[in-house]
Amino acid sequence: MDLNTVLEVRDARRREVWRPGDAWLGGGTYLFSEPQPHLRRLIDLSRTGWEPLAVTPDGGLEIAATCTIAQLSRFARSAERPAEWTAGPLFEQCCRAFLASWKIWNMATLGGNLCNSLPAGPMISLTAALDGVCLLRSQDGASRELPVANFVTGAGRNRLQPGELLRSVTLPARALRSRTAFRQASLYGLGRSGALVIGTADPVDGALTVTVTASTVRPIRLWFPVPPNEAALREAIEYRIAAEEYFDDIHGLPAWRRHMTFRFAEEVRRELIEDIEDTQAVEAAQDIEGCRR
Repeated sequence: MDLNTVLEVRDARRREVWRPGDAWLGGGTYLFSEPQPHLRRLIDLSRTGWEPLAVTPDGGLEIAATCTIAQLSRFARSAERPAEWTAGPLFEQCCRAFLASWKIWNMATLGGNLCNSLPAGPMISLTAALDGVCLLRSQDGASRELPVANFVTGAGRNRLQPGELLRSVTLPARALRSRTAFRQASLYGLGRSGALVIGTADPVDGALTVTVTASTVRPIRLWFPVPPNEAALREAIEYRIAAEEYFDDIHGLPAWRRHMTFRFAEEVRRELIEDIEDTQAVEAAQDIEGCRR
């Protein structure tokens, strides 16, 4: 869609004074999808030269805000991905939750998905579930960090200040080594996510985390130092998610979203507990074999 109120497109590498009517331009898949009558100038991020994906010195992953969904998907399926990242399959699962065309995949960016802050944003689901931390930069060059789970505050709302930029999201190595379980549902075969729940099991202490997105207006993370039983998980969800936090639009009524949240949370809990028990059984058998030798 033509944005006939936009008068200028400026290169983000040039320092400009931020003014009303400005907007950052990443992939543009949202900006050009509907009228934006309040915009007068776009600040183009496409020439910043930020490396899309970089393994950090401590084994984590830094994802640039300009990284496209296609780039993220290719990396997750390539030999570049460290073998110890057991959470690797989650990247492709969340990329596929877009249900978007190849054109969108090659233009839409991780940063755009987070900054739009829509409940069904699958990059919000991915990065919130893996303890992602946003790096935010203001116009004066100052930076601050904020967990993804706290960055999004509601449907279409986040903690960005005027002129502030999302530079990247970093996923810690420990989260990338987690075992994961993924559940997603839409009302339609090619529809927007109505509920998306991700469970992770910590590789060090076995703590279990359940992250609820799409069914709620913001990411909700439930952390359990030891895997809970079904009743404890249900109680935690009822306590943490207020009735008004379930999203309501044409892609699902709050009552249906709430039902699917409980159902999927229990499914990921069972899947991860079974994985933990299987791992413990294998380790016990290895210890016995070692003693025999």
